[in-house]
Amino acid sequence: MANITKAELVELIAKQAETDKTSAANFLKAFEEVVLASVTKGDKITLTGFVSFEQVAKAATTARNPRTGETVKVKAKKAPKVGAGATFKKTVNKEIPAPKLAK
Repeated sequence: MANITKAELVELIAKQAETDKTSAANFLKAFEEVVLASVTKGDKITLTGFVSFEQVAKAATTARNPRTGETVKVKAKKAPKVGAGATFKKTVNKEIPAPKLAK
C-alpha cells in the first residue's frame, strides 16, 4: 500500500479530469477552503454516497492524568467529524467495482 501525497493527488486529479496540474491544484485548494469555511461556521457538507463533513460539539468532561492520577477538567470544544458514504464503503469492501483511473 502506498501513501499518496498532495502533489501526487493533484497529478491524479489532473489526469482523471483531463486538465492541467495548475487547474487541478486550484480545484483541490478551493475544495479544501470551502469545506473548512463551511464546517467552521456549522454547516454540514454531504457528497452523497462518498463522504460527509460536519462539526460536532464535545461536552466538557473530566479526565485523569496517567502520570499523577490527578483529575483534570477538559473544556467543551468543537471537533470535525468526517464520515464515509455507503458507496465509498461498498467500493472499499469490493462489493462494487472501483472507478478506473486515467493512464
